[in-house]
Amino acid sequence: MDIRSLQLYLHLCDSLNFSRTAEQMHMSPSTLSRALQRLEQQVGSSLMERDNRSVALTRAGREFQQFARETVEQWQELKGRLDPQAQLKGKLNLYCSVTAAYSHLPNLLDKFRQEQPQVEINLITGDAANAVTEVQQGRADIAIAARPDNLPNSLFFSAIDTVPLHLSVPVVPCHARALLQQKPIPWEQLPFIVPDHGPARRRCDAWFRQMGIRPTIYAQASGHEAITSMVALGCGISILPSAVLDNSPVRDRIELLDSPVPIEPFVLGCCCKKQRTDDGIISAFFNIIA
Repeated sequence: MDIRSLQLYLHLCDSLNFSRTAEQMHMSPSTLSRALQRLEQQVGSSLMERDNRSVALTRAGREFQQFARETVEQWQELKGRLDPQAQLKGKLNLYCSVTAAYSHLPNLLDKFRQEQPQVEINLITGDAANAVTEVQQGRADIAIAARPDNLPNSLFFSAIDTVPLHLSVPVVPCHARALLQQKPIPWEQLPFIVPDHGPARRRCDAWFRQMGIRPTIYAQASGHEAITSMVALGCGISILPSAVLDNSPVRDRIELLDSPVPIEPFVLGCCCKKQRTDDGIISAFFNIIA
């Protein structure tokens, strides 16, 4: 039983997916399966129940997970004491939106790479609304995300910024623009473009309730960048984060409108699974934030 095998096992406990762990740990699924079988032989008990569709820890597997985590942590602490100048090695899977990759990630990574130049960064970009799910499902070690209204107990979150949201309207002549010229503004007739899910959608729904309107939804889209483009093209209006607007190539085609009611800003931060906060690479990254 060696440290590498324990690290493989811990990653598999997080992902519960042989293909995903094998890919991220740079090995074939068959090699990973053999590593697990060797551990089970050494422990003398089955650690995981698996079939074609699911993987689950057995009771022995959960106990061994705790042992493996404590052993790996103690090994990392020992290496740090014996060689304080030792550099961390490995890969960090980091998820964020395309906008966050421009607006917030460079500053974080510049500092991190100065301290940990041998850590490989695997950047995964996608819809910001999926950030928390990517961490929960083990596809990302850390994600840049808006803090959920109800943060799952299994997650650790560290704030890095507060991002205002703005009522955003197209500059080009269009149906929405014409309606905005009316006094009073017929809010229920305006075409709204909203996120299909996530914290931003909940902000939109809260705004509609505060306004007391049943909105006309022109479209539901994934990703603030796509919504920003649709607003710029004159398809409708939306509520958008300032970070997205500031970094958008179509910013000059969008105008900000004073909202009749306040819009709660996003608390932006980095999140990971609580059980992984002592992982050497993840801990080093959060130390940069702190």
